[in-house]
Amino acid sequence: MGIRDNFTYTDMDLWLNENRVTEIECLVPDLTGVARGKILPRGKFTQERGMRIPEAVLGMTVTGNYPTEDEAYDRAISSTDRDMILKADPSTITMVPWACDPTAQVIHDCYFADGKLVDFAPRSVLRRVLKLYADKGWKPVVAPELEFYLTAKNTDPDLPLKPPIGRSGRAETSRQVYSIDAVNEFDPLFEDIYDYCELMNLDVDTLIHEIGAGQMEINFLHGDPLSLADKVFFFKRTLREAALKHDMYATFMAKPMAGEPGSAMHVHQSVVDCKSGLNIFSNTDGSPAPIFKHYIGGLQRYMPAAMAIVAPYVNSYRRIVRHTAAPINIQWGMDNRTVGFRLPESGVQDRRVENRIIGADANPYLALAVTLACGYLGMVEQLEPTPMTVNSAYDLKFELPQGLPEALQLLRAEDKLRSVLGERFIDVYAAIKDLEHQEFMTVISPWERDHLLLHV
Repeated sequence: MGIRDNFTYTDMDLWLNENRVTEIECLVPDLTGVARGKILPRGKFTQERGMRIPEAVLGMTVTGNYPTEDEAYDRAISSTDRDMILKADPSTITMVPWACDPTAQVIHDCYFADGKLVDFAPRSVLRRVLKLYADKGWKPVVAPELEFYLTAKNTDPDLPLKPPIGRSGRAETSRQVYSIDAVNEFDPLFEDIYDYCELMNLDVDTLIHEIGAGQMEINFLHGDPLSLADKVFFFKRTLREAALKHDMYATFMAKPMAGEPGSAMHVHQSVVDCKSGLNIFSNTDGSPAPIFKHYIGGLQRYMPAAMAIVAPYVNSYRRIVRHTAAPINIQWGMDNRTVGFRLPESGVQDRRVENRIIGADANPYLALAVTLACGYLGMVEQLEPTPMTVNSAYDLKFELPQGLPEALQLLRAEDKLRSVLGERFIDVYAAIKDLEHQEFMTVISPWERDHLLLHV
Protein backbone atom coordinates (compact mmCIF):
# COMPACT_ATOMS: atom_id res chain seq x y z
CA MET A 1 0.00 0.00 0.00
CA GLY A 2 1.32 3.43 -0.94
CA ILE A 3 1.19 6.59 1.11
CA ARG A 4 -1.79 7.94 -0.87
CA ASP A 5 -2.68 5.31 -3.46
CA ASN A 6 -3.90 6.61 -6.84
CA PHE A 7 -3.92 10.26 -5.71
CA THR A 8 -4.28 12.77 -8.55
CA TYR A 9 -3.39 16.47 -8.47
CA THR A 10 -7.06 17.21 -7.79
CA ASP A 11 -7.08 14.77 -4.88
CA MET A 12 -3.89 16.36 -3.55
CA ASP A 13 -5.36 19.87 -3.66
CA LEU A 14 -8.52 18.73 -1.85
CA TRP A 15 -6.39 16.96 0.77
CA LEU A 16 -4.29 20.11 1.30
CA ASN A 17 -7.46 22.13 1.79
CA GLU A 18 -8.95 19.59 4.20
CA ASN A 19 -5.79 19.67 6.32
CA ARG A 20 -5.57 23.50 6.12
CA VAL A 21 -1.98 23.28 4.97
CA THR A 22 -0.22 26.63 4.75
CA GLU A 23 3.12 25.56 3.26
CA ILE A 24 4.60 22.58 1.46
CA GLU A 25 8.08 21.09 1.61
CA CYS A 26 8.89 20.08 -1.98
CA LEU A 27 11.42 17.26 -1.66
CA VAL A 28 13.87 15.59 -4.02
CA PRO A 29 15.98 12.67 -2.72
CA ASP A 30 19.55 13.20 -3.90
CA LEU A 31 22.13 10.46 -4.47
CA THR A 32 23.04 10.37 -0.78
CA GLY A 33 19.39 10.14 0.25
CA VAL A 34 19.37 13.71 1.57
CA ALA A 35 16.14 15.67 1.08
CA ARG A 36 16.78 18.62 -1.25
CA GLY A 37 14.22 21.07 -2.64
CA LYS A 38 12.24 24.14 -1.68
CA ILE A 39 9.57 25.19 0.80
CA LEU A 40 6.64 26.94 -0.88
CA PRO A 41 3.55 28.73 0.44
CA ARG A 42 0.33 26.89 -0.31
CA GLY A 43 -0.75 29.30 -3.03
CA LYS A 44 2.56 29.29 -4.87
CA PHE A 45 2.68 25.47 -4.79
CA THR A 46 -0.65 25.35 -6.63
CA GLN A 47 0.51 27.85 -9.24
CA GLU A 48 3.91 26.24 -9.88
CA ARG A 49 3.36 22.75 -11.24
CA GLY A 50 6.92 22.74 -12.52
CA MET A 51 9.29 24.01 -9.84
CA ARG A 52 12.95 24.22 -10.89
CA ILE A 53 16.26 23.55 -9.18
CA PRO A 54 19.75 23.09 -10.68
CA GLU A 55 20.55 19.69 -12.15
CA ALA A 56 23.84 19.64 -10.23
CA VAL A 57 21.91 19.29 -6.93
CA LEU A 58 21.75 15.58 -7.79
CA GLY A 59 25.49 15.45 -8.41
CA MET A 60 26.96 16.45 -5.04
CA THR A 61 29.04 14.56 -2.51
CA VAL A 62 27.75 14.14 1.04
CA THR A 63 29.95 17.16 1.92
CA GLY A 64 28.34 19.31 -0.80
CA ASN A 65 31.20 19.32 -3.30
CA TYR A 66 31.25 18.52 -7.02
CA PRO A 67 33.66 16.23 -8.93
CA THR A 68 34.23 18.84 -11.62
CA GLU A 69 37.51 17.32 -12.83
CA ASP A 70 35.96 13.95 -13.73
CA GLU A 71 35.47 13.64 -17.51
CA ALA A 72 32.56 11.17 -17.32
CA TYR A 73 30.81 13.39 -14.78
CA ASP A 74 31.32 16.44 -16.99
CA ARG A 75 29.74 14.57 -19.92
CA ALA A 76 26.77 13.50 -17.80
CA ILE A 77 25.91 16.78 -16.07
CA SER A 78 25.63 20.04 -17.98
CA SER A 79 28.49 22.50 -17.39
CA THR A 80 25.99 25.37 -17.81
CA ASP A 81 24.30 24.55 -14.48
CA ARG A 82 20.92 24.11 -16.16
CA ASP A 83 17.68 23.55 -14.28
CA MET A 84 15.63 20.43 -13.78
CA ILE A 85 11.84 20.65 -13.77
CA LEU A 86 10.34 19.10 -10.63
CA LYS A 87 6.87 17.60 -10.66
CA ALA A 88 5.14 16.47 -7.50
CA ASP A 89 4.08 12.84 -7.15
CA PRO A 90 0.62 13.25 -5.54
CA SER A 91 0.75 9.74 -4.07
CA THR A 92 3.55 10.87 -1.73
CA ILE A 93 1.78 13.84 -0.14
CA THR A 94 1.77 13.66 3.65
CA MET A 95 1.95 15.90 6.69
CA VAL A 96 5.10 17.06 8.48
CA PRO A 97 4.11 15.96 12.02
CA TRP A 98 6.86 17.90 13.82
CA ALA A 99 6.11 21.24 12.16
CA CYS A 100 4.56 24.05 14.24
CA ASP A 101 2.18 25.22 11.47
CA PRO A 102 0.15 22.87 9.21
CA THR A 103 2.86 21.80 6.78
CA ALA A 104 2.84 19.09 4.12
CA GLN A 105 5.71 17.35 2.36
CA VAL A 106 5.66 15.78 -1.07
CA ILE A 107 8.31 13.99 -3.12
CA HIS A 108 9.02 15.25 -6.63
CA ASP A 109 10.32 13.55 -9.75
CA CYS A 110 12.99 15.29 -11.83
CA TYR A 111 12.57 16.00 -15.54
CA PHE A 112 14.70 17.50 -18.30
CA ALA A 113 13.28 20.31 -20.44
CA ASP A 114 12.29 17.75 -23.11
CA GLY A 115 9.96 16.01 -20.65
CA LYS A 116 12.15 12.96 -20.02
CA LEU A 117 12.97 11.80 -16.49
CA VAL A 118 16.42 12.80 -15.24
CA ASP A 119 18.03 9.39 -15.58
CA PHE A 120 20.51 9.71 -12.71
CA ALA A 121 17.89 10.79 -10.14
CA PRO A 122 17.43 7.98 -7.56
CA ARG A 123 13.69 7.61 -8.15
CA SER A 124 14.32 7.43 -11.91
CA VAL A 125 16.89 4.66 -11.46
CA LEU A 126 14.41 2.58 -9.46
CA ARG A 127 11.63 3.25 -11.98
CA ARG A 128 13.95 2.06 -14.76
CA VAL A 129 14.51 -1.30 -13.02
CA LEU A 130 10.81 -1.71 -12.22
CA LYS A 131 9.97 -1.21 -15.91
CA LEU A 132 12.25 -4.13 -16.79
CA TYR A 133 10.19 -6.30 -14.46
CA ALA A 134 6.90 -4.95 -15.84
CA ASP A 135 8.00 -5.71 -19.40
CA LYS A 136 8.40 -9.36 -18.34
CA GLY A 137 4.99 -9.43 -16.66
CA TRP A 138 6.56 -9.49 -13.19
CA LYS A 139 6.06 -7.35 -10.11
CA PRO A 140 8.72 -7.34 -7.37
CA VAL A 141 7.62 -7.18 -3.74
CA VAL A 142 9.98 -5.98 -0.99
CA ALA A 143 10.00 -5.57 2.79
CA PRO A 144 12.85 -3.50 4.28
CA GLU A 145 14.13 -3.94 7.83
CA LEU A 146 16.02 -0.83 8.91
CA GLU A 147 18.50 -0.76 11.79
CA PHE A 148 19.63 2.43 13.50
CA TYR A 149 21.30 3.71 16.67
CA LEU A 150 20.01 6.13 19.26
CA THR A 151 22.89 8.09 20.78
CA ALA A 152 23.45 10.86 23.27
CA LYS A 153 23.85 14.25 21.62
CA ASN A 154 27.38 14.73 20.36
CA THR A 155 28.41 18.14 19.06
CA ASP A 156 32.14 17.35 18.82
CA PRO A 157 32.90 14.95 15.94
CA ASP A 158 36.29 14.13 17.50
CA LEU A 159 34.59 12.43 20.47
CA PRO A 160 33.14 8.89 20.29
CA LEU A 161 29.38 8.45 20.38
CA LYS A 162 27.70 7.15 23.54
CA PRO A 163 24.33 5.47 24.17
CA PRO A 164 21.58 7.88 25.27
CA ILE A 165 20.13 8.19 28.75
CA GLY A 166 16.81 6.34 29.11
CA ARG A 167 13.87 6.80 31.49
CA SER A 168 15.86 5.17 34.30
CA GLY A 169 18.44 7.94 34.13
CA ARG A 170 21.11 5.48 32.95
CA ALA A 171 22.61 4.59 29.59
CA GLU A 172 22.89 1.01 28.33
CA THR A 173 26.16 -0.66 29.28
CA SER A 174 25.54 -4.18 27.93
CA ARG A 175 23.97 -5.96 24.99
CA GLN A 176 20.16 -5.94 25.21
CA VAL A 177 19.12 -7.80 22.06
CA TYR A 178 15.32 -8.25 21.80
CA SER A 179 14.87 -6.76 25.28
CA ILE A 180 11.39 -5.27 25.74
CA ASP A 181 12.47 -3.36 28.84
CA ALA A 182 15.40 -1.80 26.95
CA VAL A 183 12.99 -0.53 24.27
CA ASN A 184 10.65 0.76 26.98
CA GLU A 185 13.49 2.94 28.28
CA PHE A 186 12.69 5.17 25.29
CA ASP A 187 8.88 4.88 25.35
CA PRO A 188 8.21 8.63 24.97
CA LEU A 189 10.35 8.72 21.82
CA PHE A 190 8.81 5.62 20.26
CA GLU A 191 5.28 6.76 21.05
CA ASP A 192 6.01 9.90 19.04
CA ILE A 193 7.57 7.85 16.24
CA TYR A 194 4.54 5.57 15.94
CA ASP A 195 2.18 8.57 16.08
CA TYR A 196 4.19 10.34 13.38
CA CYS A 197 4.33 7.23 11.17
CA GLU A 198 0.59 6.61 11.52
CA LEU A 199 -0.16 10.22 10.58
CA MET A 200 2.15 9.87 7.56
CA ASN A 201 0.75 6.45 6.55
CA LEU A 202 4.21 4.85 6.55
CA ASP A 203 3.02 1.30 7.38
CA VAL A 204 5.73 0.46 9.89
CA ASP A 205 5.37 -2.96 11.48
CA THR A 206 7.45 -4.21 14.41
CA LEU A 207 10.07 -2.49 16.52
CA ILE A 208 12.81 -4.48 18.24
CA HIS A 209 16.00 -3.84 20.15
CA GLU A 210 18.98 -5.04 18.15
CA ILE A 211 22.36 -6.30 19.36
CA GLY A 212 24.21 -3.01 19.90
CA ALA A 213 23.82 -0.62 22.84
CA GLY A 214 21.05 1.77 21.78
CA GLN A 215 20.58 -0.09 18.48
CA MET A 216 17.01 -0.61 17.26
CA GLU A 217 15.31 -2.01 14.18
CA ILE A 218 12.04 -1.03 12.51
CA ASN A 219 10.32 -3.33 10.01
CA PHE A 220 8.08 -2.22 7.18
CA LEU A 221 5.11 -4.14 5.77
CA HIS A 222 5.85 -5.67 2.37
CA GLY A 223 4.75 -3.89 -0.78
CA ASP A 224 5.71 -2.03 -3.95
CA PRO A 225 9.43 -1.11 -4.12
CA LEU A 226 8.96 2.57 -5.10
CA SER A 227 6.39 3.10 -2.36
CA LEU A 228 8.64 1.37 0.20
CA ALA A 229 11.65 3.46 -0.85
CA ASP A 230 9.53 6.60 -0.34
CA LYS A 231 8.53 5.36 3.11
CA VAL A 232 12.11 4.60 4.16
CA PHE A 233 13.16 8.04 2.89
CA PHE A 234 10.38 9.67 4.93
CA PHE A 235 11.09 7.48 7.98
CA LYS A 236 14.73 8.54 8.17
CA ARG A 237 13.70 12.20 8.31
CA THR A 238 10.97 11.43 10.83
CA LEU A 239 13.17 9.44 13.19
CA ARG A 240 15.93 12.05 13.24
CA GLU A 241 13.41 14.81 13.99
CA ALA A 242 11.70 12.79 16.74
CA ALA A 243 15.04 11.95 18.36
CA LEU A 244 16.06 15.62 18.42
CA LYS A 245 12.78 16.45 20.12
CA HIS A 246 13.80 14.02 22.89
CA ASP A 247 17.32 15.45 23.16
CA MET A 248 19.17 12.63 21.42
CA TYR A 249 20.44 11.71 17.99
CA ALA A 250 19.25 8.93 15.68
CA THR A 251 21.78 7.75 13.12
CA PHE A 252 21.73 5.40 10.14
CA MET A 253 25.52 5.50 9.86
CA ALA A 254 26.66 1.96 9.06
CA LYS A 255 29.18 1.73 11.93
CA PRO A 256 28.72 4.62 14.36
CA MET A 257 30.26 3.05 17.47
CA ALA A 258 33.50 1.09 17.85
CA GLY A 259 33.03 -2.30 19.46
CA GLU A 260 29.33 -2.46 18.50
CA PRO A 261 27.71 -4.12 15.46
CA GLY A 262 26.92 -2.04 12.40
CA SER A 263 23.48 -1.15 11.08
CA ALA A 264 21.96 -2.79 8.01
CA MET A 265 18.93 -2.43 5.80
CA HIS A 266 17.91 -6.03 5.24
CA VAL A 267 15.57 -6.33 2.26
CA HIS A 268 13.20 -9.28 1.80
CA GLN A 269 12.33 -9.68 -1.87
CA SER A 270 10.05 -11.83 -3.97
CA VAL A 271 8.44 -11.58 -7.42
CA VAL A 272 4.81 -12.17 -8.40
CA ASP A 273 3.26 -12.77 -11.80
CA CYS A 274 1.22 -9.71 -12.79
CA LYS A 275 -1.62 -11.74 -14.31
CA SER A 276 -2.05 -14.51 -11.74
CA GLY A 277 -0.73 -12.68 -8.68
CA LEU A 278 1.21 -15.83 -7.73
CA ASN A 279 4.76 -15.92 -6.45
CA ILE A 280 6.96 -17.02 -9.36
CA PHE A 281 9.57 -18.36 -6.92
CA SER A 282 7.28 -21.37 -6.20
CA ASN A 283 6.07 -24.19 -8.46
CA THR A 284 2.41 -25.22 -8.38
CA ASP A 285 3.32 -28.19 -6.17
CA GLY A 286 4.89 -25.82 -3.63
CA SER A 287 8.52 -26.63 -4.42
CA PRO A 288 11.08 -23.91 -5.24
CA ALA A 289 10.92 -22.93 -8.91
CA PRO A 290 14.13 -22.89 -10.99
CA ILE A 291 13.73 -19.12 -11.40
CA PHE A 292 14.12 -18.76 -7.63
CA LYS A 293 17.59 -20.26 -7.83
CA HIS A 294 18.36 -18.01 -10.81
CA TYR A 295 17.39 -14.95 -8.75
CA ILE A 296 19.81 -16.05 -6.02
CA GLY A 297 22.44 -16.71 -8.68
CA GLY A 298 22.03 -13.14 -9.93
CA LEU A 299 22.50 -11.75 -6.43
CA GLN A 300 25.66 -13.80 -6.05
CA ARG A 301 27.03 -12.86 -9.46
CA TYR A 302 26.41 -9.10 -9.41
CA MET A 303 26.23 -8.00 -5.78
CA PRO A 304 30.01 -7.58 -5.34
CA ALA A 305 29.97 -5.11 -8.25
CA ALA A 306 26.97 -3.35 -6.66
CA MET A 307 28.72 -2.92 -3.33
CA ALA A 308 29.56 0.76 -3.87
CA ILE A 309 25.81 1.44 -4.04
CA VAL A 310 24.69 -0.59 -1.01
CA ALA A 311 27.82 0.31 1.03
CA PRO A 312 28.26 3.88 -0.22
CA TYR A 313 30.73 5.44 2.24
CA VAL A 314 34.16 4.77 3.68
CA ASN A 315 32.50 4.00 7.02
CA SER A 316 30.24 1.38 5.38
CA TYR A 317 33.08 -1.13 5.13
CA ARG A 318 33.77 -1.04 8.87
CA ARG A 319 30.50 -3.00 9.19
CA ILE A 320 31.58 -5.80 6.83
CA VAL A 321 33.77 -7.82 9.20
CA ARG A 322 33.56 -11.36 10.60
CA HIS A 323 31.28 -12.24 13.51
CA THR A 324 29.53 -8.86 13.76
CA ALA A 325 26.05 -9.77 12.41
CA ALA A 326 27.03 -8.66 8.89
CA PRO A 327 27.94 -10.90 5.93
CA ILE A 328 31.44 -11.01 4.50
CA ASN A 329 30.62 -13.03 1.39
CA ILE A 330 27.92 -13.90 -1.16
CA GLN A 331 26.93 -17.29 0.21
CA TRP A 332 23.26 -18.25 0.62
CA GLY A 333 21.50 -20.50 3.09
CA MET A 334 18.21 -21.53 4.63
CA ASP A 335 17.42 -19.50 7.77
CA ASN A 336 21.14 -18.74 8.12
CA ARG A 337 22.05 -15.24 9.34
CA THR A 338 25.76 -15.57 8.61
CA VAL A 339 25.30 -15.55 4.82
CA GLY A 340 24.77 -12.66 2.44
CA PHE A 341 21.47 -14.05 1.14
CA ARG A 342 19.18 -15.73 3.65
CA LEU A 343 16.12 -17.79 2.75
CA PRO A 344 13.62 -17.45 5.63
CA GLU A 345 11.30 -20.35 6.40
CA SER A 346 8.10 -19.39 4.61
CA GLY A 347 4.92 -20.57 2.93
CA VAL A 348 4.61 -21.24 -0.78
CA GLN A 349 3.33 -17.76 -1.68
CA ASP A 350 5.73 -16.10 0.77
CA ARG A 351 8.90 -17.66 -0.66
CA ARG A 352 11.55 -14.96 -0.68
CA VAL A 353 15.22 -14.13 -0.26
CA GLU A 354 16.63 -11.64 2.24
CA ASN A 355 19.58 -9.53 1.11
CA ARG A 356 21.62 -8.92 4.29
CA ILE A 357 24.50 -7.05 2.63
CA ILE A 358 22.84 -3.62 2.28
CA GLY A 359 23.83 -0.99 4.85
CA ALA A 360 21.42 1.31 6.68
CA ASP A 361 23.37 4.21 5.20
CA ALA A 362 22.40 3.28 1.63
CA ASN A 363 20.02 5.43 -0.40
CA PRO A 364 16.79 3.36 -0.26
CA TYR A 365 15.88 4.01 -3.91
CA LEU A 366 19.30 2.96 -5.18
CA ALA A 367 19.58 0.02 -2.78
CA LEU A 368 16.25 -1.44 -3.90
CA ALA A 369 17.03 -0.71 -7.55
CA VAL A 370 20.36 -2.50 -7.51
CA THR A 371 19.31 -5.58 -5.51
CA LEU A 372 16.31 -6.03 -7.83
CA ALA A 373 18.61 -5.46 -10.83
CA CYS A 374 20.93 -8.24 -9.66
CA GLY A 375 18.02 -10.64 -9.24
CA TYR A 376 16.57 -9.63 -12.60
CA LEU A 377 19.85 -10.33 -14.39
CA GLY A 378 20.03 -13.71 -12.69
CA MET A 379 16.56 -14.64 -13.90
CA VAL A 380 16.98 -13.51 -17.53
CA GLU A 381 20.47 -15.04 -17.75
CA GLN A 382 19.36 -18.19 -15.88
CA LEU A 383 22.35 -18.07 -13.54
CA GLU A 384 22.88 -20.97 -11.17
CA PRO A 385 23.85 -20.29 -7.54
CA THR A 386 26.64 -22.02 -5.68
CA PRO A 387 25.74 -24.91 -3.34
CA MET A 388 23.83 -23.82 -0.25
CA THR A 389 25.88 -23.01 2.85
CA VAL A 390 24.67 -25.04 5.85
CA ASN A 391 27.25 -23.96 8.43
CA SER A 392 28.64 -20.55 9.39
CA ALA A 393 29.67 -18.48 6.40
CA TYR A 394 32.07 -16.60 8.68
CA ASP A 395 34.38 -19.62 8.37
CA LEU A 396 34.68 -18.94 4.64
CA LYS A 397 36.75 -16.35 2.79
CA PHE A 398 35.83 -12.73 2.05
CA GLU A 399 34.01 -12.34 -1.27
CA LEU A 400 32.90 -8.72 -0.96
CA PRO A 401 35.02 -5.61 -1.54
CA GLN A 402 36.63 -4.39 1.66
CA GLY A 403 36.88 -0.73 0.74
CA LEU A 404 35.26 1.95 -1.41
CA PRO A 405 38.02 2.21 -4.08
CA GLU A 406 37.85 -1.54 -4.77
CA ALA A 407 34.04 -1.40 -4.86
CA LEU A 408 34.04 1.50 -7.33
CA GLN A 409 36.48 -0.32 -9.59
CA LEU A 410 34.13 -3.33 -9.70
CA LEU A 411 31.08 -1.12 -10.32
CA ARG A 412 32.67 0.68 -13.24
CA ALA A 413 33.80 -2.60 -14.81
CA GLU A 414 30.38 -4.31 -14.71
CA ASP A 415 28.72 -3.57 -18.05
CA LYS A 416 25.51 -5.46 -17.22
CA LEU A 417 24.75 -3.26 -14.21
CA ARG A 418 25.68 -0.19 -16.23
CA SER A 419 23.13 -1.24 -18.85
CA VAL A 420 20.35 -1.98 -16.36
CA LEU A 421 20.86 1.01 -14.03
CA GLY A 422 21.87 3.54 -16.70
CA GLU A 423 25.25 4.67 -17.97
CA ARG A 424 24.95 8.29 -16.88
CA PHE A 425 23.86 7.24 -13.41
CA ILE A 426 26.94 5.03 -13.00
CA ASP A 427 29.24 7.80 -14.29
CA VAL A 428 27.77 10.45 -11.97
CA TYR A 429 27.57 8.17 -8.96
CA ALA A 430 31.10 6.78 -9.29
CA ALA A 431 32.58 10.25 -9.74
CA ILE A 432 30.86 11.48 -6.58
CA LYS A 433 32.10 8.52 -4.54
CA ASP A 434 35.63 8.95 -5.87
CA LEU A 435 35.67 12.54 -4.65
CA GLU A 436 34.23 11.55 -1.25
CA HIS A 437 37.04 9.05 -0.80
CA GLN A 438 39.63 11.68 -1.76
CA GLU A 439 38.13 14.03 0.83
CA PHE A 440 38.26 11.32 3.48
CA MET A 441 41.93 10.67 2.74
CA THR A 442 42.77 14.25 3.76
CA VAL A 443 41.63 13.52 7.35
CA ILE A 444 44.04 12.10 9.96
CA SER A 445 42.32 9.72 12.39
CA PRO A 446 42.92 9.28 16.15
CA TRP A 447 44.23 5.74 15.46
CA GLU A 448 47.01 7.18 13.30
CA ARG A 449 47.98 9.67 15.98
CA ASP A 450 47.79 7.00 18.71
CA HIS A 451 49.92 4.37 16.99
CA LEU A 452 52.09 6.15 14.45
CA LEU A 453 52.96 9.52 15.90
CA LEU A 454 55.73 8.31 18.23
CA HIS A 455 56.22 4.69 17.15
CA VAL A 456 57.29 4.74 13.50
